[in-house]
Amino acid sequence: MLKKERFRLLIEYFSTHFPEPETELHYRNPYELLISVILSAQCTDKRVNMVTPALFERFPDPATLAASTAEEVFTYIRSVSYPNNKSKHLVGTGRMLVEEFNSEVPPQVDALQRLPGVGRKTANVIASVIFNQPTLAVDTHVFRVSHRIGLAPMTATTPLAVEKCLMAYIPKALVPKSHHWLILHGRYVCVARSPKCHECQLTHLCKYFEKLQQQKI
Repeated sequence: MLKKERFRLLIEYFSTHFPEPETELHYRNPYELLISVILSAQCTDKRVNMVTPALFERFPDPATLAASTAEEVFTYIRSVSYPNNKSKHLVGTGRMLVEEFNSEVPPQVDALQRLPGVGRKTANVIASVIFNQPTLAVDTHVFRVSHRIGLAPMTATTPLAVEKCLMAYIPKALVPKSHHWLILHGRYVCVARSPKCHECQLTHLCKYFEKLQQQKI
């Protein structure tokens, strides 16, 4: 199967069955999503959603966060992964938003990456979800699913390399949705250990499944 056809079938399936995918992080505004995505690095969305209600009640905006300390923020996020580093990142982000961006979350990926704790993946999520820009964040789920299905070659060994492969074939208008499609598929079906191929509706275009079938012959 040609790669172009593989992408076409993938997009056709998700567009039909999951036309409006959304992030599983709970947020009410750009600031809250930014903080949630920073917290979600190497941590589950479920855990982040457990700690953010109290965090946002105490720090409802960049100004209150900027006026705090890493030590205080830590008490609210101690149960997430790497709470010490993330506490520092959150306070630093709050201060930079206040001092350089008029307490507004910037839409530009380059500007977002200047914020403490914000890498390309996080910046792409914010630009996509909040500002509907054609940016595609490649996390561990997207990285794994892209290789297994055959959307990216095994030679694409970095998130950026996989991102470029995906962007070359996914229409710009669907890039924001495709991020959620691939993440959710990797989170619930194409899991890291023992992927649920018996539940998957994409086996007809999946290289990983094709190899499994050949091994049984």
